[in-house]
Amino acid sequence: MGLKRAVDFFLAFVASVILLVPILVVALSVRLTSPGPILYWSKRIGRFNQIFLMPKFRSMRVDTPTVATHLLENPERFLTPIGSFLRKSSLDELPQLWCILAGKMSFVGPRPALYNQYDLIALRTAHGVDKLLPGLTGWAQINGRDELPIPDKVKFDVEYLERRSVGFDMRILFLTAEKVVRRKGIKH
Repeated sequence: MGLKRAVDFFLAFVASVILLVPILVVALSVRLTSPGPILYWSKRIGRFNQIFLMPKFRSMRVDTPTVATHLLENPERFLTPIGSFLRKSSLDELPQLWCILAGKMSFVGPRPALYNQYDLIALRTAHGVDKLLPGLTGWAQINGRDELPIPDKVKFDVEYLERRSVGFDMRILFLTAEKVVRRKGIKH
């Protein structure tokens, strides 16, 4: 755990420095294309089911209901002018580097559930997945992302819990980069 934390901190720091200009460009683009704050802070479930605030670049209008995107009827109507691009390119996730630096997240782990995704939280807790730091990406993300039903998502989270290793994390990071480039598994 200590080695993974040290690697996460180092990589997040380096990524923050390297990506500073793109982060500033995205922040300015969000500000200029829609009213409201640049960042959207959502209540998420972290390690041991502790709630933390996770930032994303805002890709939805400020009047969007606070539910998982897949629960919205016609979520496209809530997207900002650049929201679809931010989501498909995963640029909306860049502020989560702060959560990795702060020790609330890891690069690899189960994606943090919204505080009101009670079924997902309960199933993860029942299988011991709640003891993991949530990740910027994870095994479930690689295997379906938004398209997975909750039991399947948890199955992949449990598989990650059982297979955790530096090599497996590296494989997940590589596959994530490939999916982001190809924009696979992203609905909105």
